Amino acid sequence: MQAVNVIIGIIMVLSFFGLVWYCVKGYNLLVGFFVMSVLWTTISLIGNSITPNSAMEGATIIDVLTNVFQTGPENYGKSILVNIFFGAFFGRVLIDTGIAATLIRKVVELGGDKPRITMSLLCIVTTIIFTSMTGIGPVISIAVIVLPIMLSLGIPAPIAMFSFMGSIMAGIFGNIVNFKQYQAIFATANESYGTYDYNTYFPFGMIALVVALIVVLVVSNVFLSKKKVSYAWAVTADSSNSADAPIISWICVVLPVIGVILFKIPIILAFIISGLFALITCGKLRGGFTAVCRMLAKQFADGAIDVAPMIGFLLTLSMFNNAANYASPYFKVLLGGVIPESALLLSILFAVLTPLGFFRGPMNLVGCGAAILAVVVSVAAWPVQFLFPLFAITTIAPQHLDVTQSWVAWGFGYTKVATKDYLKMSIPTGWIIGIILCIVVYVLYGGFV
Repeated sequence: MQAVNVIIGIIMVLSFFGLVWYCVKGYNLLVGFFVMSVLWTTISLIGNSITPNSAMEGATIIDVLTNVFQTGPENYGKSILVNIFFGAFFGRVLIDTGIAATLIRKVVELGGDKPRITMSLLCIVTTIIFTSMTGIGPVISIAVIVLPIMLSLGIPAPIAMFSFMGSIMAGIFGNIVNFKQYQAIFATANESYGTYDYNTYFPFGMIALVVALIVVLVVSNVFLSKKKVSYAWAVTADSSNSADAPIISWICVVLPVIGVILFKIPIILAFIISGLFALITCGKLRGGFTAVCRMLAKQFADGAIDVAPMIGFLLTLSMFNNAANYASPYFKVLLGGVIPESALLLSILFAVLTPLGFFRGPMNLVGCGAAILAVVVSVAAWPVQFLFPLFAITTIAPQHLDVTQSWVAWGFGYTKVATKDYLKMSIPTGWIIGIILCIVVYVLYGGFV
């Protein structure tokens, strides 16, 4: 019967690489993960009919189907989607009030006509902004301001695009909404992991943010030294919301994080309070009750549109996560002996394999990594404060520098940058960040193991 499990494991590994190929080709991820959910659930049920699958013990076929295709999306919706919607609403408020654009304009004034200084300051502000904002809509809204400024200063398009996308990636390490996404995936793999909260993660998240931003800036400046400055791309920045937002409103960019960390405010309430503070300080709550209600409804609707493609993808990803739990016994047969039980060796393994987080690969939680997480959890009782940062590293750094990321794909069309020119910077950067941060995780949390 062991031979049967090995054969099934090999079939699943082959389908796993098929999913990686599918992601690399840039096909629709919502459809891809739904198909994989159906495939792995079907194979697991067939395998269970031949030899018992420990993950299906005591469950009927209907129980398994319900868990994958109903319970998975329901639980994900309950724990994640509401945070995403309110986070997107807050992002839309920052854009509509002109706060984000004002911060960028002030940075440009501060940097003057010095390309390196201005690029660095723009990257710092972008990183701070994306500790709260999320979704392709807000990214594009900021990009059409930041990228023309960089290009008009003579920064080559590949470097401008890379530094901007890299600064978003750095901000995502501290982003509350993204944390909740990964927390839900961990809770699927092990229910006890759901107790791990943002406050516990925050110290590492801030270290990772700083490290990632520094590496991005260093790489950008190294490549800038090799390029001749050119002022051919004379495009002006988007001048919408041209009036500066009041100085007091600028704190709104980090207000949700402050509320959650210092005052223990629930995430959704933190977004609501921060959004209302932004609207009040920018004088947007005028025109009567009806007009204000109409504006708030539009901002929420626009925010929902911004993240709509991501929502569909995340719901099918939740199906895939639950299907991966049923597939994990077969992966364990093949890979169980490869996963180390030492904190040091696991940290080294993650550092070496960080590039496999690119193209939604096996180290990426928002990709094929859910199956690997299930295997890693089944091998040893890893403390969540050690394991979560490791997977955050191999997910955030590669994914948000990746060509499969929606806003990166948009950036290629906007800047006319060749994929190979971008990847020459993004892949080494993601790997360097992974190595450094895996060392940090071992130093900070290796003692918990």
